Order: sequence, then C-alpha cells, then structure tokens
Amino acid sequence: MYKVNAYHQDEGAVDLPTCMYKLANVHRSAADVQGASECPALQSLESRQTEILKRLYELKSVVDGLSKTVLTPDADLDVAEINHTCLLPTIHTAANLDSVLGKSSGVLRDIVINASPSEVPLSLLVLHGLVCEQYKVLSTVHVHSSVQNVPSKLWNCLGEGNHCRSRREYELGFTLVWKDVHKPQMKFSIQSMCSIEGEGNVARFLFALLGRRYDAVTSTRIDNWVDVAIFQLKKGSSKEKAAVLRSLNSALCKNPWVVGVDLTLADVVLYCALRQAEIDGFPANVQRWVKSCENLACFNLALKLLK
Repeated sequence: MYKVNAYHQDEGAVDLPTCMYKLANVHRSAADVQGASECPALQSLESRQTEILKRLYELKSVVDGLSKTVLTPDADLDVAEINHTCLLPTIHTAANLDSVLGKSSGVLRDIVINASPSEVPLSLLVLHGLVCEQYKVLSTVHVHSSVQNVPSKLWNCLGEGNHCRSRREYELGFTLVWKDVHKPQMKFSIQSMCSIEGEGNVARFLFALLGRRYDAVTSTRIDNWVDVAIFQLKKGSSKEKAAVLRSLNSALCKNPWVVGVDLTLADVVLYCALRQAEIDGFPANVQRWVKSCENLACFNLALKLLK
C-alpha cells in the first residue's frame, strides 16, 4: 500500500545470551579437596562414624546369637507344638492335702473365705465343686452382721450338703462368709491366721489342693490367663475386653481348653469372668468352649447364680 523507512539501523549481528544469569563456580579444585580432607574436625567425625558402625555390627551379631538360644512367644516358640504330655496333670490325694495345709492334728482343717454378696466370686464356687469331687468337704455358709438382705440363692451357693455326718468323717472344711469386704479374703491356718486376698490368689490356692502339677511354661501361661481374666476381663474397658476375646478365641483355635488338652484354673477363672462381664456375642471358638464348661457338673452352681 505504501512504503516506510526502516526503524532500525543495520549495525551487524546481535549477540544473543546463552544462559539466564551467571553464578560463581561452586566446584572446588583438587587442591581444595585435599586441604579439606586434612581438616582435623572432619577426620574426627569420620573416625567416630567408623567406630559406631563397628559397635552396631558387633551388637547385631550378639543379638543374632541370642535369638538362636532364647525362645520367645513371638519368635521361635510355637506353643501349639509343645508336647501335650507335659500338660497332663498328676493327681495326688490326701498326701498332697497334708503338704498344702499342714499335717492334721485331729482337728478338721477349715478354709474360711470372706466375700461380698455384691460381687460374687463365681470362680471360687466352681473350684469348691472341684475340691468336693476329690475330698470329703464340710461346706457351710454364714452371713456377717456387716451385710443385710442377702439373697436366698447365696445361702445355698455351696449346695445343700449332708451335715448328718460327724466332723471327723470329713477331710476338709469350707466355710463361706458373706461379709462387707472389698475383695475376697481367705484364712486357712488357725494358728498363724495367714490371710490371702484377691479372687485370683484364692483361686490359685484352691486349685493347688487338687494336686495338679505342670511344667514351667504351662504354669506361667495359666497364671497369665488368670491375671488377664481378673484385671482386664472383669475390670477392664470395652477395648480391653474385646482384645481378651480375640486372644481367647485364638488360643482355643487348636485346643479344646485354654491351655492344652485339659481343664485348668485358667478355664475356670476366664469362664466366670466372661459371664460376669455381660459381653454380647462370642466368637465361634469361645462359644464352643463356653458350652464345654457348662457341660461340667462343677459349673452347675455358678450357672444357677447367673440366672
């Protein structure tokens, strides 16, 4: 359409930049690196690092060696593979009773238990039934003046009994006193008045009268389950109770009873604590185990009190 003059002067080629901006060289020369390697502080750090790594390697070797000799429940020990012959109880009769309560001097050996009617120790009643299966027991129930309005079913919680015999015909006396106490208390020696407190501890004593002996692993597992029943299942939170149920269901996966192939103290205390905890719904293995417990005669009195 029309011509215009050039708006720039042709002064030659324009030098274009090859980078956005320039920085100083951050690379050190070989001389600088050699000087830094001779720095005393850096050499000290390298020496310490080497020493620490050496000690860690030695500790790892020691731990690896111990893991091959020490058996732990979550590592090398598989309790399901324990020889079941070690779980079979050895039963003793009167001789074992003498060793536990002392030799009789002609006077009936009497176990006196104080318990609160507001918190019935069901496990002790079940153990009373087991003791009666092995010994001739004179069972009596009394009410202390510190409590009132005791239900009639607690008066007969040890069974009707047969008191027509002479006291000399019995091997053991079992006296239950309903009393205002915080936890069950037991006295078994008139001379020393030795007292045992707590449902778990009294249960351990009564079960010892049956004369059943186990190896160290089995005894420890039984004690652990008793503590779990008393402190977590009966007195724990809902989360703790749920965790106990999961553990119990897992333990009953391969065995008919909690610890092995026979009824133990763990089964008695766990069953009673489970029923008193009023938990709705049991896993499959726990349901089967509960039915097995309730089929035994020694649990009959406890079942009547739960109704």
